[in-house]
Amino acid sequence: MAREKKPVHKVQMTDGKRNIIRQLLEEYEIESAQDIQDALKDLLGGTIKEMMESEMDEHLGYRKSERSDCDDYRNGYKTKQVNSSYGCMKVEVPQDRNSTFEPQVVKKRQKDISDIDQKIISMYAKGMTTRQISETLEDIYGFEASEGFISDVTDKLLPQIEDWQNRPLSDVYPVLYIDAIHYSVRDNGVIRKLAAYVVLGINSDGLKEVLTIEVGENESAKYWLSVLNGLKNRGVKDILILCADGLTGIKEAIAAAFPKTEYQRCIVHQVRNTLKYVSDRDRKPFAADLKTIYQAPTEEKALEALERVTEKWSEKYPNSMKSWHQNWDAIVPIFKFSTTVRKVIYTTNAIESLNATYRKLNRQRSVFPSDTALLKALYLSTFEATKKWTMPIRNWGQVYGELSLMYEGRLPI
Repeated sequence: MAREKKPVHKVQMTDGKRNIIRQLLEEYEIESAQDIQDALKDLLGGTIKEMMESEMDEHLGYRKSERSDCDDYRNGYKTKQVNSSYGCMKVEVPQDRNSTFEPQVVKKRQKDISDIDQKIISMYAKGMTTRQISETLEDIYGFEASEGFISDVTDKLLPQIEDWQNRPLSDVYPVLYIDAIHYSVRDNGVIRKLAAYVVLGINSDGLKEVLTIEVGENESAKYWLSVLNGLKNRGVKDILILCADGLTGIKEAIAAAFPKTEYQRCIVHQVRNTLKYVSDRDRKPFAADLKTIYQAPTEEKALEALERVTEKWSEKYPNSMKSWHQNWDAIVPIFKFSTTVRKVIYTTNAIESLNATYRKLNRQRSVFPSDTALLKALYLSTFEATKKWTMPIRNWGQVYGELSLMYEGRLPI
């Protein structure tokens, strides 16, 4: 699909604009584009001051040159430094004796008039570090923004993240995925590896939805039970199929929180974990043999294929097929579904595209300064990645119909 072109601003010259430009050239010694920027910066400061003077007139009820019996009156100016699209600048803010004047053009405690917060958040969402953002702002806008200031700006997201993490969820999710990506995070001067667990669901309309992101260190049945109970507390009453890798304690937690839910071992991860034992030369034929297992038409045929593959490769790679035998009870659920439903369950295309976005963060940042910084980056990446999730997954009508028959009475009609 062709990228939508941004509208180009067309300058419409008028006599009024020509007069302003003529006066601008007379007032300032303009010889370059930078001179124009400096002139506009100066004009912006003057314009803001005049606008605040008008606001003060309205606040007091009389103009600067007029007399009044009002007990409040002008009390000089206070110099205020703000960041603008033209760089850092100082403006003169009029003051009143009673300190009741509330300027609107540049509000009290407002330090920026260029929507720089959104620019910072946008750069943060693209994986830039606070130092990189600071350097970019100085290069482009000509003012310094400390790493602390940038951190304060992005901290404004924390209430939004909390609201997002606690938002109500759907009653039923036909399919749920849990996957993990690992990041390096600094903690009291020590760099640790933390896992970001992404819980992604497909709702009854076939739309993908990130339910939550959990940043944790230790997997256990207790940990996963708290995550699943968190989903229940937000309104989830039923999950038909939960697809995940071999997360420690996940099976026991599912049995406790959602006893009717079917646990499906992620086939993609199962294959990847198997091929870790295999040399590059044998990977392609080994992967082709593994397909005969998970693409078998029935469980019986799959077991036959499992024995053939094990016998063929166990001498050369004795540990490669052990996990297939150990986890067979969590692999077999796919064999009762059609090929269409299987693709939804075991290809994990839904979550792989999202993970590709998250992996960019690892390429752009070798270490996150804190787990909070990691959570902010993940939230922004999720928001960017899910903007385009407006259509149901492919063949959802057929998938939903089959799941409705298989799990009779558990899906909305």
